Formats: sequence, C-alpha cells, structure tokens
Amino acid sequence: MSNTYQYHTPQEVFRIVQVTDPHLFNDPNSELLGINTQASFSQVLTEIQQQHYAYDLVLATGDLVQDSSDNGYLRFCENVKSLEKMVFWIPGNHDFQPKMVEFLTKENVNAGKHILLGEHWQILLLDSQVQGVPHGQLEAEELAWLQAKLAAYPQRYTLVVLHHHLLSTGSRWLDQHNLRNPHELAGILEPFPRVKAILYGHIHQQVDSSWHGYHVMATPSTCIQFKPDCNTFTLDTLQPGWREIELYADGHIETRVKRIQQASFLPNFQESGY
Repeated sequence: MSNTYQYHTPQEVFRIVQVTDPHLFNDPNSELLGINTQASFSQVLTEIQQQHYAYDLVLATGDLVQDSSDNGYLRFCENVKSLEKMVFWIPGNHDFQPKMVEFLTKENVNAGKHILLGEHWQILLLDSQVQGVPHGQLEAEELAWLQAKLAAYPQRYTLVVLHHHLLSTGSRWLDQHNLRNPHELAGILEPFPRVKAILYGHIHQQVDSSWHGYHVMATPSTCIQFKPDCNTFTLDTLQPGWREIELYADGHIETRVKRIQQASFLPNFQESGY
C-alpha cells in the first residue's frame, strides 16, 4: 500500500474527525478502570454520526486496543465502518504494530501516513511508539521521513499528528510518559513556516494551546479521562469525546472538542493506575 493518500478535489475547506485512545479488548464486555470501552467507543461513533458534520476523513491517533488482541483490532475496523469515511491510524504505546499492520488495512482503514488534501494541505502521521514502554520517542528515521516530506511539499500547509504529548499536563505521573525528544521535532519543523498545527492523543484530556508558535491540540479519549494538574493518578468525571477540525485554504484552522450527551460513563475512582 502506498504511503501517500491523495484527495483530488478543488474544495477549499477540509473537515476532519479525530478519535483517540479507545482501548478496546478481545472481549467486548471488558472494562478499563470501570468503563466498558466497547460501549463508550460505540456511543462516541453514534453521536458523531448524529452531528451531521460533513467531514472528509477520520484520524485515529493510537491506543486503539488495550490487550493486543486480534478481535480488538478487527472490532475497531467493524465499528468505524459505520462512519463511511476513510480512517487513518497511528500506533499508541498500548498498541501492537504487527497486528495493526495485519488487520488495519481494510477497505475503509488505511495505513498511509502521508495525506495530501487538495492543493493546499498535507497531514503527516508520525510513529512515536517505543515498544514496551509508555513514553514516546521519534526515532532518527521517522524525523528524516518528516523532514523529507516537508521539503518535498514546502508550499503546503501541514498538520503533524503523533500519539505522545509535547506540553506538560501539570500531572507528574502522566508527564513522565511524554515525547522524550520534542526539541528534535522542533528542529525539524523550524525551517518550514507552513507547518501550522500538531495533534495528539495519549493524555485522555483536551488541550488547545501553542508550542513554538504551532497550534497544539490534544483530544479526550473515547473511554476514561485523566484529570489534569494532579501529581498522582486521578480520573476525571468528564465524558468521552472526539475532535472536529477544519483546515482552510489560507492556512487557517478551526477546531472544537465534542463530548457525548446521550449516555454517561463514569470510571471506578478507587483505581490507582492501569
């Protein structure tokens, strides 16, 4: 499968939905910290469809499956069929990439990491996984690939996507699982002024901020939520959600986080980690 996927269209605005960190299991009845992750993921997908938001594609930004199971990945593919859009994915720290490559290449789930949108935008999806540990790292070959794509399309505005977080969450327990080499990422991006934004998951909470002049976005999980500004492991009462993003032909970005309204999922607040 080609690494590049191109949307040949003259449209001036591209609309994207991001879903992240569903943590599905082999058994659809399994729970993560008191939440049935299959049920919460299904509810998010249902409410996305009910929004009637005219989006073009879906970005699934890691931790798709919690237990490396075949059935978890197969069910992810079956679930997102209902969206009737192409879904592009990256691995998270809980994912098992050999199975992702094996199972996440269905007709509506694409392994491409370079997306060309019309004439004005590109999306670059990065692999920040370090196998067997929760923190992230962009390896030399990944940074070289990023630099090559930016150099090949310098006229395009760029959205960079990865799993691990760049900005502090104010939570010591969570920030030890961050991207370990953000300075190297910044060095690659700096010569390319049309890089506009960076998008990630991993931290199970919303962020809309800035980093080195880039718009930085993080998105709630479709299951459990981590409460920010807590030095010890703390779950939040906020509901599962997703993000909508519009990319405009002049480089402008509009975005918002949505959370489910028609159901309620609360975790087991007695849990001290996972």
